[in-house]
Amino acid sequence: MIAPGQGQVNVCSMKQRVSFGFLLEYASFIHLRQPMWPGYMLILGIETSCDETGVALFDTEKGLLSHALFSQTDMHADYGGVVPELASRDHVRKLLPLCDQVLAESGLSRSAIDGIAYTAGPGLIGALMVGGSVAHALGFALGIPVLGVHHMEGHLLAPMLEENPPAFPFVALLVSGGHTQLVRVDGIGQYQMLGESVDDAAGEAFDKTAKMLGLDYPGGPRVAALAEKGTPGRYRFPRPMTDRPGLDFSFSGLKTFTLNTVNAARQSEEGLSDQVRADIALAFETAAVDTLVIKCRRALEQTGCDRLVIAGGVSANKRLRAGLEKMATKLRAHVFYARPEFCTDNGAMIAYAGAQRMLAGQRDGERIVAVPRWPMNALPSLAEARQAGLVD
Repeated sequence: MIAPGQGQVNVCSMKQRVSFGFLLEYASFIHLRQPMWPGYMLILGIETSCDETGVALFDTEKGLLSHALFSQTDMHADYGGVVPELASRDHVRKLLPLCDQVLAESGLSRSAIDGIAYTAGPGLIGALMVGGSVAHALGFALGIPVLGVHHMEGHLLAPMLEENPPAFPFVALLVSGGHTQLVRVDGIGQYQMLGESVDDAAGEAFDKTAKMLGLDYPGGPRVAALAEKGTPGRYRFPRPMTDRPGLDFSFSGLKTFTLNTVNAARQSEEGLSDQVRADIALAFETAAVDTLVIKCRRALEQTGCDRLVIAGGVSANKRLRAGLEKMATKLRAHVFYARPEFCTDNGAMIAYAGAQRMLAGQRDGERIVAVPRWPMNALPSLAEARQAGLVD
């Protein structure tokens, strides 16, 4: 197990264990190859939780050496969203070539790798199994440790890859297509959930609004681009759950308000013209951003922290970044975020997160770990990982 309370873990079936039993017996006699010297590791990071195949090499002494990403956006656009089976198949096709690519770019061979970190969840189960299977196969072949990493912990730690990383403690806003969470972070694995969405995530609301406005997948960036052409003040949308105490979010009502506005516009004399669509996009984006900013301000005031980390796909939104910077300046706080290419899913964040935990002695056993739903506060701290050692 990785940590108590994480939910059911998918492992090899009994039939598979019988079929490959001789390998498992042989593996029990293999001693994992040790890094060149204590405190140093070269980690291969693998990300396959959804529709992007990401691979990276992270050196605990030199930092990020190389990274590569293949996005399946064009493939899924025809369906208006991610098709899980197609995503899994494409990960199978792209993962090993990307591994070879980052090694070649770094001038290294597979034998130089000291450990492999892969996304174990949350995510699409088939996609997770692809990354886990490849990671464990490579680890077995190379005689090196393997560790399943929490996807959202990877996002949370992505700003650590920048030249000016935040120091602990800080408040983190994790905002993506599947998650909207406010977390107090006192260290790696030391997470206190302050608030989260009780229904739709912010990124999900962006995607659904895009569909209402006839925009292609992925919806978030397209809504933001259309909003740039909008007329400020023509529509005013509600800021959900900001009229009451607390740090939880709700975006389903904002989504419904948007749908009603779109339907009313269709029946008006002007109709759902390009300008009306842009005005609605601006009103929606402004309401969503204001809601996130208000909650972040409350979280900073409540915790007394003066550092805010924003991570996840929606963190690339320019209006959100500007709003948070303005709010933080008034509070004499500082905002940290990853570069745009590391806001979306990527292998670099998984390599970094995995490196920190593997240096503490944490690793998988023989099982492939794949957890579609996995609360981040179930993760052990680094101190607990050091005490536990091998994780199976």
